Amino acid sequence: MARQVEHDDGNSRPIDSREERVLLAIKAYQQGQFDSAHKAATAYDVPQSTVSARLRGARPRRDAQMKNRKLTATEETALVQWVLSMDERGMPPTVAYTRRMANLLLSERGQETVGENWVRKFVGRHDEIKAKYSRRYDYQRAKCEDPKMIQEWFDRVAMAKQKWGILDEDVYNFDETGFQMGVIATARVLTRSDRRGRPMVMQPGNREWVTVIESVNCQGWALPAMVILQGKMHQASWYESGVPEDWQIAVSDKGWTSDDLGLHWLKAVFDPCTRRRTVGTHRLLILDGHGSHVTPEFDKYCTDSAIVVLQMPAHSSHLLQPLDVGCFSPLKTIYGRKVQEKMLAGVNHIDKEDFLLLYVEARRQALSPSNIRSGFMATGLSPFNPTRVLSRLLVQVGMNGNNDGNNDASLPHTWKDFFSAGHKLQARQSHRL
Repeated sequence: MARQVEHDDGNSRPIDSREERVLLAIKAYQQGQFDSAHKAATAYDVPQSTVSARLRGARPRRDAQMKNRKLTATEETALVQWVLSMDERGMPPTVAYTRRMANLLLSERGQETVGENWVRKFVGRHDEIKAKYSRRYDYQRAKCEDPKMIQEWFDRVAMAKQKWGILDEDVYNFDETGFQMGVIATARVLTRSDRRGRPMVMQPGNREWVTVIESVNCQGWALPAMVILQGKMHQASWYESGVPEDWQIAVSDKGWTSDDLGLHWLKAVFDPCTRRRTVGTHRLLILDGHGSHVTPEFDKYCTDSAIVVLQMPAHSSHLLQPLDVGCFSPLKTIYGRKVQEKMLAGVNHIDKEDFLLLYVEARRQALSPSNIRSGFMATGLSPFNPTRVLSRLLVQVGMNGNNDGNNDASLPHTWKDFFSAGHKLQARQSHRL
């Protein structure tokens, strides 16, 4: 039978913890209630060797284990909360990213990095989290526009806006889009009536890749662009092509973005440009699942800067991303036409200076306030209206039993269900706010 002990509230309760019994045995011996450590240990049903070792200065095993751990207890708690937060926002971190965040915390104290097996032991110490294999979300299934997935997305947006008190004026979307500098737009052309097959149109020679990072606000304005050109050195001539002074120009070996460039955009463009325009307390940044968007460094900077990051479901940009829905298609079309105009004027090679000049002109037309607002409206984000997306779902996953064996009775299966689901989400959001 467990020994009873009187607590500060005057009530006697059984001592369940062995460590608590060890401490009480030591205290009783030191206060003279027992004339030997052996009797104190026997009275509290703990090993005499443990009590004797503690009296000689030994630390509890748990304390010794904590001392041997890389992260402090506070840091481990923070890391657990980060994992839970990432999962809640649709971005459950991989083992590699969790290890990367742990190393980021350690680097702030100048400590060495954790080992390859550290995450497994970390997960074992915390019941709140567990490691699971992610389920592959097949692209063909995604094209079927899973309504349950879409509903969960809008639920996530609604909960985030409620939790952090985010206003519509503080909602942003960002993404990158790629260009081959010398590729013209597809256009309808006139040919002789007996011609067979599609006519070929001459393309300028340069197909060098360029990436542009764009971000827009639901009120209809765009942040300065960040252009990533292929190369190793900046050229003075790039800045003489009519590029706005607040734009960022970066270089990479292939003209692609990277983790470092994504973080640079966050620090040099997004944060300073939106901080002074924030109406509420937090900004909401909506993005897809590209690697450079959700690195531990990126997310930590956002957390420290009152920026809430939400990741869209896989393969859903054509439905849920304002830039994809409202801006990028006209942007590429207009740019392609301008390249074609250059070609008709006798230019057979588009260089970086030409690209910058043409992109500035195309962007001015494509990223108009009306196109930006239309993108947010069509994706159901502003004004918040899930029905705008749910009503466009034309194919239902699971209609013919093709739902991986997971038939959810609550899944919308008719147009009436789609509209009803959207209105319920709207009502829930209104009630929360």
